[in-house]
Amino acid sequence: MKKEDFMRQAIQLAVENVKNGGGPFGAVIVKGEEVIATGVNRVTANHDPTAHAEVNAIRAACAKLGTFDLSGCDIYTSCEPCPMCLGAIYWAHLDHIYYGCNKTDAARAGFDDSFIYEELSLKREDRHKPMVELLPEEALETFKAWMEKEDKVEY
Repeated sequence: MKKEDFMRQAIQLAVENVKNGGGPFGAVIVKGEEVIATGVNRVTANHDPTAHAEVNAIRAACAKLGTFDLSGCDIYTSCEPCPMCLGAIYWAHLDHIYYGCNKTDAARAGFDDSFIYEELSLKREDRHKPMVELLPEEALETFKAWMEKEDKVEY
C-alpha cells in the first residue's frame, strides 16, 4: 500500500466517525505495510477530552504490540495533530507524522487550538489558567525514588 492509501483510510475513518456521533478526525498507525491500529475522535461520545483520534490509535497500537515505544511506526491522521496529540506522538516515539488538513483548516471548522499554542509560549504567570507550584521539595522525592530504582524501564 502507498502512503496515500493509509491517509485515505484515516480520512474515511473520520467521515464515518462523524456519521456515528464522533468528531471529524481519524488516525491510522502503520508499521511497514501493516496497519497496526486505528483511532477516531470520541471526545463527546465518550465524555473524554483526551479521546482524540491520535491518542486512541496510539493506545490501541501500544496494546496490540505490548509496548509503549512505537519506534518503527508511522501515523497518518486526517488533520494536523493538536498540541496534546503531538505530545503523545512524540512520547510514543512514532517515526513520521502524515496529516491531511492543517490546523488552519481545523480552526475554520470550529476546532481552533491556537489558544493552546499561545498559552505554551507565555510565562507561567501570564497564562489564563493559574499554575501554582506547591510542595516542590516534597515532590522531588518522586524523582529521587525513580533515580534510585535499579530495575526501572526507561522511556
